[in-house]
Amino acid sequence: MPSQEDYRFKIANREALIGVGLAVINFVWWFAFAYGLGSRPPEEYSYILGLPSWFFYSCIGGFVLIAALVTFVVKVFFVEVPLEDEGRGDRS
Repeated sequence: MPSQEDYRFKIANREALIGVGLAVINFVWWFAFAYGLGSRPPEEYSYILGLPSWFFYSCIGGFVLIAALVTFVVKVFFVEVPLEDEGRGDRS
């Protein structure tokens, strides 16, 4: 067993932290709009495309934003790594 840590673990850990960060951003966005705009009485709601604005911004807008953000992050920050064992030979 090599004494050095495999470089792929560093990459995987960094990408996992980015994924957790994206999940936190998604939750904060959803929570802020759902409870920020949705905490008023229903009589005071404004509507977008027939949906309450809190629902539109938290669920529809949030989905579009997070989908675009995830696509951008994957294309820019994620890297492809080989999954085969390097330097250990064939074990079959």
